[in-house]
Amino acid sequence: MYSLRRIGWMVIGAIMVVMLAACSGNSNTTPEPKGQVQDQPQNQPQNQPQNQPQNQPQNESEGNTLDNDTTNQEPSEAPEEGTPPTALEAASTVIKALKAGNMETVANWADMEQGVRFSPYGNVDKEKDLVFSRDELNGLMKDTTKHLWREFPGNGDKVEMTYAEYHERFVYDEDFITEAKIVENEGAGPGGVGNLLDVYPKDQYDFVEYHIAGSDPDDAESKDWRTLRLVFKRIGQDHSLVGIIHDQWTP
Repeated sequence: MYSLRRIGWMVIGAIMVVMLAACSGNSNTTPEPKGQVQDQPQNQPQNQPQNQPQNQPQNESEGNTLDNDTTNQEPSEAPEEGTPPTALEAASTVIKALKAGNMETVANWADMEQGVRFSPYGNVDKEKDLVFSRDELNGLMKDTTKHLWREFPGNGDKVEMTYAEYHERFVYDEDFITEAKIVENEGAGPGGVGNLLDVYPKDQYDFVEYHIAGSDPDDAESKDWRTLRLVFKRIGQDHSLVGIIHDQWTP
């Protein structure tokens, strides 16, 4: 009786040991999830919006680069650097210098070989009209020497003046910059161009005329008109100043 009871307790103990071992093994096993689990995107940033505007710059420096590429472009119509001036452009510079009495600038435009001839009247006199070299032009406005420029038409009196006096009387005696009609290689006034094309052939020279009409535009014989012509020698596409011709009505 005692043996059977002891054997029974041993069997119960063995069963309990087996059950405890089974529970211990199941406690380390992760339970299988119930239901369907969706796959998460592998490369999706955790804190960044999924739909970012395509045209928005990623950072400030990238946006500024785009702006600079646009604003720093040179205008397509900008003239190329080093392009020689046309006769009109050269004349514009020279006429401004003459108005200011800036003979240094005029000298810079003077032809190195021919210098600049000054003609007080429309017909150029190759024998009497005075010619000044580039070096002479530089100090001409301050020169106190009285030069013989030609004779006054009608009475034959000598035109004997310093350059400064001649400049005031036979170069910039009217406001040609603001009042004159400007034409290239043609005459605009009643006096025509005299013998200019004989002295300065059109295949070698260009000229720009500044013409101020008389006080009575309807009177072809109006005597108070003025003209100033700047003559340039062509040097390839460049130009150098060779003549300053003043013109007006003469008896």
